[in-house]
Amino acid sequence: MSSPPVLPDGWTLVALETVGSTNDEAARLADCGAPEGTVVWSREQTGGRGRRGRRWSSPIGNLYSSTILRPECAAAQAAELGFVAALAVADMVPPGRQVRVKWPNDVLVDGGKIAGILLESAVANGGRVLYVVAGIGVNVGFAPQLPEMRYPGAALGGTVETALETLAAALARRLADWRRDGFFGVREAWLAQAGPLGAEVDVKLGDGLVRGRFAGIDQEGALLLDTADGPRRIVSGELLGRAA
Repeated sequence: MSSPPVLPDGWTLVALETVGSTNDEAARLADCGAPEGTVVWSREQTGGRGRRGRRWSSPIGNLYSSTILRPECAAAQAAELGFVAALAVADMVPPGRQVRVKWPNDVLVDGGKIAGILLESAVANGGRVLYVVAGIGVNVGFAPQLPEMRYPGAALGGTVETALETLAAALARRLADWRRDGFFGVREAWLAQAGPLGAEVDVKLGDGLVRGRFAGIDQEGALLLDTADGPRRIVSGELLGRAA
């Protein structure tokens, strides 16, 4: 039997064999006062979900985890943690493989989607964040290939236990950087691993599509596009690449 994963100092592991959703369980624990660094990990999920309510395939063999964060910030600033989480996932990838981050919080390895990131928050009446649950699923043993996926799947390899240790260490490190330096450092690190500026992309906004060239992200994490009608700032949408 393999040893339990080792988490950063002060972090706590809640290990489960199966659960509906690690995010839901982490939110329940957070509502009961569980501290930052509580990590809910399950071998499988029966009701995993991704952004925009999409189903996230969660059979045994990959990593499914949700980490409670208590950033003590305004709700708008908490959105920055999606970029923090994406960088932590990118940090997991071994040398020799191509890693790219894709707005707002996707991670591609060798052109394939390797992870799903879903942040869910609880906000007090005054607008302060009570907690953020950072749900992160990483393909480790295999890469699901689902019809609704816009990118092929990619897998990290290795064991789920090692992947969890690596992710937790990277997330703790990136969180510390964010707390120390703010979003400026996170933004610079994210842009260094994003697609090339000027790449042609499409952005899905509801039922519509905006076409343009990738011009980075601003100081609040909004997507910047150079379109035929001029510069455009997009706060919420889905980036679809047209260029490699």
